[in-house]
Amino acid sequence: MEFCRHVLENGLEIVAECASEAYSTAVGFFVRCGARDETPEIAGVSHFLEHMAFKGTPTRSAEDVNRQFDEMGADYNAYTSEETTVYHAAVLPEYQTSAVELLADILRPSLRDDDFRTEKQVILEEIRMYEDQPPFGAEEKCRAAYFGPHPLGHSVLGTAESISGLSAETMRQYLRCRYSPGNIVLAGAGKIDFDLLVKTAQKCCGHWEPLQSGRTVQPASSRTGFQLVCKQSAAQQYAVLLSPGPAATEEDRYPAKLLATVLGDETGSRFYWELVDPGLAEHASVTHYEHEGAGVFITYLSCAPSHLADNLRRIHEIFRRTERHCVTAQELAQAKSKVNSRVVLASERPRGRLFALGTDWIQRRQYRAVRDDLEAVAAITLDDISAVLAKYPLTQTMTVTIGPLAEAAAPSLRYSAQDAG
Repeated sequence: MEFCRHVLENGLEIVAECASEAYSTAVGFFVRCGARDETPEIAGVSHFLEHMAFKGTPTRSAEDVNRQFDEMGADYNAYTSEETTVYHAAVLPEYQTSAVELLADILRPSLRDDDFRTEKQVILEEIRMYEDQPPFGAEEKCRAAYFGPHPLGHSVLGTAESISGLSAETMRQYLRCRYSPGNIVLAGAGKIDFDLLVKTAQKCCGHWEPLQSGRTVQPASSRTGFQLVCKQSAAQQYAVLLSPGPAATEEDRYPAKLLATVLGDETGSRFYWELVDPGLAEHASVTHYEHEGAGVFITYLSCAPSHLADNLRRIHEIFRRTERHCVTAQELAQAKSKVNSRVVLASERPRGRLFALGTDWIQRRQYRAVRDDLEAVAAITLDDISAVLAKYPLTQTMTVTIGPLAEAAAPSLRYSAQDAG
């Protein structure tokens, strides 16, 4: 493996992990642009713009874009998150230049008025569908309640009101500012010809206008509370709990991920044995999410409405017990094996390495080889887990539950002798 980096004169960064023995090539443009960069008036514009990128450019129609990806046999897509919009493709090595040229082209879409109006209706329908399908926007509602007015509480989809009021001209201005080359990283992984990658980027992106488009990282303060949303059409009760966690640049994000694995991995975790295996919940998990300047532990629960109160109480008891007694050495060893397996298996394909490489660089401006992550996991001790538990209380939660229940309350904890230990 060889890590390579180059910066064009206009500020576009190019990074790649080159593996001459690989059989495929993965490339992607990582744009530092997401829901947290929007005001409430234009909420959802980043995701809407991602859709519009595939609707045609000055040199290609929407049909051309999809046909040319298909002609390469590309596995391609795009996604938008709170902080990043990513356009990516995995291809055979001989199509490296064609894939980069096509991805670069769609990053400068035409944004034709007719296409804009048509796609607006698609986005509005997506918002309606999201609200009508399980878990009925529970995570977004919980993020909004947890982060309050902070930009990390914004919905990636936006709202029906913000999308309805959005104009094509506003999107054009947003594109010009947020898709400035200094705000973009072109990443590659697998069998990459780096000199050719730089040459292609210079040809396709070297003329892009550089603008100041930095992000203001506002301090995020968490909120606690309990909210019930009645959805009579739901068959199950859904709950999302947010607790504070390490941010993207904090070293304790590694023990945080191991802690989440011990607590709420989908198999063999405390949640699995205490909630899922006995049949008390259909699903119960914990995940650590890292953002710039903030992080969260997110707990997901789905169960029969009649089991909600007891399950929430059990979750808080598990959290309290973990805060008091940490985790066991056996649990930590098992979590390390799980996390290491995921890291290694994801790295077997260049596309998996592309996302790790691009995310590390755009979040932390840091290159980490697979070995670096494995060594970081191996070095974590029980004391590291205890330090995370002390710094980020799991029991400090914001809970949102959605389902057919018309009444529900925050859990009233009854501590057992084992919990009081």
